[in-house]
Amino acid sequence: MALVPLSYNLRSLRVRKSSTLLTIISVGATVAIFAGVLSLQQGFETLFSDSGREDVSVFLRPGAVSEGESGIPPAKCEIIKKSLPEVKVVDGMPLASAESFLAVRRRKLDGGETNVPIRGVEQMTFTIREGEVTLTEGRAFAPGSDEVIVGEKLVGRIQGCEMGETIWLNTVPFKVVGVFSHDGPFASEIWCDIRRMSDALERPWYSRVVAVLNSEADFEALKERMSEHKEIPAKVMDEKTYYEEQTRALSGVLRGLGSFLAVIMGMAAAFTATNTMLAALSSRSHEIGILLSVGFRPTAIFLSFLFEAVLLGLAGGLVGVLVAFLINGAETGTTNFRTFTEIAFAFRVTPLVLSQAVFFSLLLGLLGGAWPAWRASRMKPIEALRRT
Repeated sequence: MALVPLSYNLRSLRVRKSSTLLTIISVGATVAIFAGVLSLQQGFETLFSDSGREDVSVFLRPGAVSEGESGIPPAKCEIIKKSLPEVKVVDGMPLASAESFLAVRRRKLDGGETNVPIRGVEQMTFTIREGEVTLTEGRAFAPGSDEVIVGEKLVGRIQGCEMGETIWLNTVPFKVVGVFSHDGPFASEIWCDIRRMSDALERPWYSRVVAVLNSEADFEALKERMSEHKEIPAKVMDEKTYYEEQTRALSGVLRGLGSFLAVIMGMAAAFTATNTMLAALSSRSHEIGILLSVGFRPTAIFLSFLFEAVLLGLAGGLVGVLVAFLINGAETGTTNFRTFTEIAFAFRVTPLVLSQAVFFSLLLGLLGGAWPAWRASRMKPIEALRRT
């Protein structure tokens, strides 16, 4: 079966510049919004998943789904840190640290308020996070002091987070003595001494224990044993899995939002493509009659028109992807539904986002061009030649 030459479709698109441009813009806007929501979801999800470590285990209260709702008495934290043979020991000290987590209400520099996560840590936390958490300004807080260090993503966004400023926790003033960086969620947190945080906020329990294990093989046995431990029962997860659990709710919402917008705006874009192709069908009836008369089969006419619609969709998709690249790396913030604290992260236009955006644009082209292509293939040569 002979196919209609590609040059015929390209010439047709070039001749109908206005309608072609309108369709490309419509599809491009739809794809850009779809890709933007997906890049938002990817930025939030990879912020956690890329920083999670499989060699670090997280101990929570049984039944807790996040550290924000977990509570472990300090005495039991000490038992977890010092009594488990699976925990790695360096220079006679177990690589385990108790941490306390809470959301505090802070004012933004641009107006409004938000929940900022504050984390009380022991000095061993810095050993565990060596190479991950890096001081970029100032120094670390002194153990037992009313000092804090702040994540770099809070600087310039939250009041009181500049070097030398004071952050009030309840009625206790804490001085900002350092700024630190981290590729994950810690960059949106305030860190201080765990015991001073507990005293200032009148919080007599800790949130979790993090520990480095001797090997990954120890994890499953430890998880099973701790779930049934009579003295110190605990829910144990590797850090990577823990972070994936934390992102699941918001990632689902963003995916749902992207799908909803894709359906609503996609219908409008597909209708625009359909109208464009129907207008082309009306003005090219004589050409279709000639093509049918010289021997081109209806299937070839159908594929020709469908291919033309796909080209429109692909062109719109490329425009949408280019627009999405303009926001790649842009910083934003949103609320983590598990901890109800604000997390700062960047849009990420990943290969997954690009592939889904291009596929979506091709789908719009197919949906918009199917009906006009079928109409064109069903035309009779004599009737087509009589139309003007």
